[in-house]
Amino acid sequence: MAYVLAGGRGSRLMELTDNRAKPAVYFGGVSRIIDFALSNAINSGIRRIGVATQYKAHSLIRHMQRAWNFMRPERNESFDILPASQRVSENQWYEGTADAVFQNIDIIQSLAPKYMVILAGDHVYKMDYELMLRQHVDSGADVTVGCLVVPRMEATGFGVMHVDEKDGITDFVEKPADPPGIPGDPEMALASMGIYVFNTDFLFDQLRRDAADPESGRDFGGDIIPYIVKHGKAVAHRFTDSCIRAAEEIEEYWRDVGTLDAYFEANLDLTDVVPRLDLYDREWPIWTDQIVAAPAKFVHDEDGRRGTAVSSLISQNCIVSGATVSNSLLYSSVKMGSFSSVERAVILPHCNIGRGARLTNVIVDSGVRIPEGLVVGEDPVLDAKHFRRSEKGVTLITKAMMAKMQGE
Repeated sequence: MAYVLAGGRGSRLMELTDNRAKPAVYFGGVSRIIDFALSNAINSGIRRIGVATQYKAHSLIRHMQRAWNFMRPERNESFDILPASQRVSENQWYEGTADAVFQNIDIIQSLAPKYMVILAGDHVYKMDYELMLRQHVDSGADVTVGCLVVPRMEATGFGVMHVDEKDGITDFVEKPADPPGIPGDPEMALASMGIYVFNTDFLFDQLRRDAADPESGRDFGGDIIPYIVKHGKAVAHRFTDSCIRAAEEIEEYWRDVGTLDAYFEANLDLTDVVPRLDLYDREWPIWTDQIVAAPAKFVHDEDGRRGTAVSSLISQNCIVSGATVSNSLLYSSVKMGSFSSVERAVILPHCNIGRGARLTNVIVDSGVRIPEGLVVGEDPVLDAKHFRRSEKGVTLITKAMMAKMQGE
């Protein structure tokens, strides 16, 4: 069984998560972030899936009901959405990632999985979990931890594994200032991906032990994994061993799109001539909600008023009317008026870009109406006055910000 932890807000995405959980944030033109973990599970042959939700989960639950309702119990398949529902105590919501599994032990037991694959629902990557599960079984580990190989000093924001020559985990350090290197490759480190494989019975024993500890934070990375490292057998699984790459993909692609800049850059990665993450890979599809909509349309063919898009992804139901799109993603149902332009822009669904508007280095949240002639991305001081501006100069525009600016 795959169990996806999808309850987090993702506060570093600022206003993008004011009304939706981070796993429900749009990504890649047609998908939501959670679709990557769920698609990996399906493509890996896992047909029992549970998703724990908590923070502002309505749009996430609605998306999963629409996109993931094809699982059939008569084929021994199941897809369970598990909101925090005070199953253990009338005043207790999910208190941590481990608690989000502990509170649903009875539901998991009814499905009787032999192994549990615990996943984070807020990362973008393609991975075959079967290969990690096979390593777990062959090694006899109590827990197998999915790990990224990263430059050592870039691992300071992760949980880092100290391993022996056989990738047995000898220590687990949370966000160390001086991360330990890998044996034989001291300038690289193994950083946790937040992916864990357990034998189910062993996991339940650990969750019950942890729940009885009043000092625990009820967290996998902070409590469960460090305890097993000290008292059991923990083994690292390297992402390089199970990463899925299409023929054109030259590197293992994994992104935590947890900040505005990371989210912006990962979306724009898809506009490259040879994208680092291939969404066109039919061998490993990213499943999502297939909306019923008209094809994208480009109209007007006059000098200075020509509907064009270059190095961009244009989704269904978009109309580019005498406008210019460059190095950008337009999600579904975006309308662009004549003489408007967007460059290095991520435009979420149902936005309307007014005539003559110019947007550069922007994220526009869903449903925003950009007024005629608005210019964003050319005057940092003015942008920061009305909108959210990131450390790297990306401007986020939301409906609330736009309403406040127009009311001033």
